[in-house]
Amino acid sequence: MAKNSGHWDETKALGLMVQCQRQGGALTSALRALVDTFGYVDDAAIGPLMHTYARSRAEVLGVISYYEDFRTSPHGRHTIRLCQAEACQAVGARTTTAHACKKTGLALGETSNDGQLTLEGVYCLGLCANGPAALIDGKPAAHLDAAAFDARLAEMSE
Repeated sequence: MAKNSGHWDETKALGLMVQCQRQGGALTSALRALVDTFGYVDDAAIGPLMHTYARSRAEVLGVISYYEDFRTSPHGRHTIRLCQAEACQAVGARTTTAHACKKTGLALGETSNDGQLTLEGVYCLGLCANGPAALIDGKPAAHLDAAAFDARLAEMSE
């Protein structure tokens, strides 16, 4: 995935949408290009996406909400994605998640006010034998109990 800038540029966004449409790309191609470029799909893009792809607002927002990687707000500088699948739950993921939420002051799906951290839930990272598991800034973390979470969070602050 391309490194995103996080700063929305309407002119650049419109150019990406038109480019994807001219290349025969579906709505999801344009959304992927926007997320890869900006890190999210700004509300200002909904109208142009509706027009470019002849879709209703509900259809565009439905696609965005269906796919986990499409979001309508920027991620934090750091992202922690905690596995919520059954295998991780069986070895303490709910306890780790509760601790993470309390420690960060965030609920799953939220980003800190300072833009430093996004905390998300994800269903299955393929680390089932090593749970509770997470992706921390895109890197797998296994056997993530409260102490390990705190240590990883402290590393992010350095």
